[in-house]
Amino acid sequence: MKKTIIAALVMSSVSFANAETTTDLTSKEQKLGYGIGAAVGGNVAQSFNDTEIDIDAFIAGFKDIFQGNEPQMTQEEVQEVIQAFQQEKMAQVQAEQAKLAEEQKAKSDAWLAEKEAEDGVEKTESGLLYKVITQGDGDKPAAEDTVKVHYAGTLIDGTEFDSSYKRNEPISFPLNQVIPGWTEGLQLMSVGSKYELYIPSDLAYGPGGTGPIPANSALKFVVELLDIEKPEAPAEETKAE
Repeated sequence: MKKTIIAALVMSSVSFANAETTTDLTSKEQKLGYGIGAAVGGNVAQSFNDTEIDIDAFIAGFKDIFQGNEPQMTQEEVQEVIQAFQQEKMAQVQAEQAKLAEEQKAKSDAWLAEKEAEDGVEKTESGLLYKVITQGDGDKPAAEDTVKVHYAGTLIDGTEFDSSYKRNEPISFPLNQVIPGWTEGLQLMSVGSKYELYIPSDLAYGPGGTGPIPANSALKFVVELLDIEKPEAPAEETKAE
């Protein structure tokens, strides 16, 4: 029980920064005690702030368990209060994320409306917007084809999150294994074409987002279709030919 409660306190959080201390740090025992207390306080401070936890009560609970005194709360009560706090914090985080997602959707919708009004921008039935930069004269890929492309992707504020141009290395992938906006947009292009794709969030990463891409984000891609890679013929077929 002693180890369990101490571990729970260490994994929680709060800062000793606001706690005044007049403890002498002359003996090795005092220095060790202070050092361990500072380490525990640092860990605890990562999850709590001084408005979420009473520092005096924290120290009292720590001392009771460490010194073997009768605790004022049972282990079950400790677990319940920690779980209740975690649930409350999770609800706050989820509410904040939902708010940010709504704000991002509104910004994305406004950005798409501006793009749609620009000269040369076309719109498909799905809501995908695109603009022809260079029109190639090669074949167009099917959804099952593997394509080779150069591309750069940016958020609506212009932040670039990925670029094969910067890596100086084009990428190949099956067209039916990427986001819907790419699957649809690349099928509009002939080999040798270069398009700008303005992709609504529901044709990109949706309300979940991914990595550096926030939830409900519309995206801009500059895409250059370099080639349609044909699958290699089976060895037996090649030999027969």
